[in-house]
Amino acid sequence: MLMILRFFKRHVKIGAMFILLSLGCQPKHPLSPILLGVTAENAMVVSARKEASAIGLSVMARGGNAFDAMFATELALAVVYPYAGNLGGGGFMVYRLADGSTGSLDYREMAPSAAHRDMFLDRSGNHDTAKSTVGGLAIGVPGTIKGIFAAQKKFGLLSVEALMNPVIELAEKGYVVTQKQSDRLAQYREIIRQTTGTQTLYTRDINPGDTIKNLALAQTLRRLRDQGQEAFYQGDMAEHMSTYIQAKGGVIQSEDFEHYKVHWRDPVSFQYEDLTITSMGPPSSGGICLGQIMGMLEPYDFDDLDHNNALYIQLLTEAERRAYADRSHFLGDPDFVSIPTEQLLSRAYLEQKMASFDPKRATASEHIAHGPLIGHESDETTHYSIVDPFGNAISVTTTINGAYGSKLFDPELGFFYNNEMDDFSAKPGTPNMFGLIGGTANAIAPGKRMLSSMTPTIVTKQGELWQVLGSPGGSTIITTVLQIILNTHHFNMGMQQAVNQPRMHHQWLPDLIQFESEGFEQKLLDSLEQKGYKTIQKEYQIIGKVDAIMRHSTGILEAGADPRGDDTALGF
Repeated sequence: MLMILRFFKRHVKIGAMFILLSLGCQPKHPLSPILLGVTAENAMVVSARKEASAIGLSVMARGGNAFDAMFATELALAVVYPYAGNLGGGGFMVYRLADGSTGSLDYREMAPSAAHRDMFLDRSGNHDTAKSTVGGLAIGVPGTIKGIFAAQKKFGLLSVEALMNPVIELAEKGYVVTQKQSDRLAQYREIIRQTTGTQTLYTRDINPGDTIKNLALAQTLRRLRDQGQEAFYQGDMAEHMSTYIQAKGGVIQSEDFEHYKVHWRDPVSFQYEDLTITSMGPPSSGGICLGQIMGMLEPYDFDDLDHNNALYIQLLTEAERRAYADRSHFLGDPDFVSIPTEQLLSRAYLEQKMASFDPKRATASEHIAHGPLIGHESDETTHYSIVDPFGNAISVTTTINGAYGSKLFDPELGFFYNNEMDDFSAKPGTPNMFGLIGGTANAIAPGKRMLSSMTPTIVTKQGELWQVLGSPGGSTIITTVLQIILNTHHFNMGMQQAVNQPRMHHQWLPDLIQFESEGFEQKLLDSLEQKGYKTIQKEYQIIGKVDAIMRHSTGILEAGADPRGDDTALGF
């Protein structure tokens, strides 16, 4: 591994640089020179931790492709980033092969067979949020292991053993805790202890610079290496997990693990000017909501708008609130509800939705509902983007939902379980932990997948790969991805520059424009308030942590690793 890292140091162009790029056309908003982040010629991995990015890149340096790198990166994140990296959660992957074909993989968690619509309501019929967010009852059947095995089996080049050995070594030798990790663990240590009911690896005092060795997780990974995905979903491990979860108040049975399936699904694809955007479809709301927002924005002229000025913020806010209103009504698991995707993305429908926009005043969200048709995620999600030397690109968002998921740690297996059941509509019309309002389309049912905001996305320009991107951030994921695309497309920013920009968010209800704590002047907020917008700018608030890759017209790959976290890009 050390030799591989030395190879990276010789071949990766690391650090910011100023460079003039020929982008093939005169930009609308020339910003020259463009600030670039980490660049590389052949391959790139951007993830939440440098150890995970290094392992993913080492796979490609040894002849593996993006799907091999996905497998190794995802497992490495489970070791070094337990806040969101996982074996006990699920996710979505969007891919584009070198020949231009695209697809997506749904390995989202599922409701257990004993789940029912009213399982989180108290005797008065009110949503008991503690039950849906903490402990055994909050856990959905995990899909991560079946997801990465399915993707690697279909497209990968290397053996599972070759991919897992470096991750097992990482778990055994340990990783160094950063300041941000130490702060997060201190914040959640007591609730983890209370939920798990015993002292565990992550309930002791952990300081920056400490090394964490997860020997239980190393042993779990060793079993998966030797026995395959069946070791997780059948036999002793499935029996242990179901028994352990039930002892902590859950209802998952060993049969739920055995019956779990991944789904290869058609992604959502739409045009925006000269861009083709491919993103995740239901049970993620990401692709449809992103397509609706961009469809509502496309008729407006951005030529004379300054980045993040008042009118620009207004346009984004009004399009966002309308899309999120539709999200709450129409979207859910496509295996359980019929979703009118084509109509929701149609130009006529979106023009009608924006017809009430008045630049002089805000449209109150109480006056916005889902449109008349003809005829929920978390800051604790994580995203990674990969481009390989063969021309394949993948965008993956994975999660255990809340910080450290259900706060239930399994000392025998070495990982946290998710609390994805909170992403269902426990009671239609009431918000989940991220303030998202849900409808009956996302009601709880056995075997159903909960609605998500994850938005792994790939963008092509004139038929060529341009961007691979995504973000954590719960309900803010969709609007974060939106702003990165707009920053690069309309304001001629490089990827790192686009990622660094301050961000805002609106989600219909609550009727507030959320602003990051830095980067927006008070006079901008005052001007919006004067037009009737309600704004909020909390101290230390960040929106999303983007990990993205852009291929410039010169062929160079540029990464955007979000400085809001410990995110790291590596390439060669």
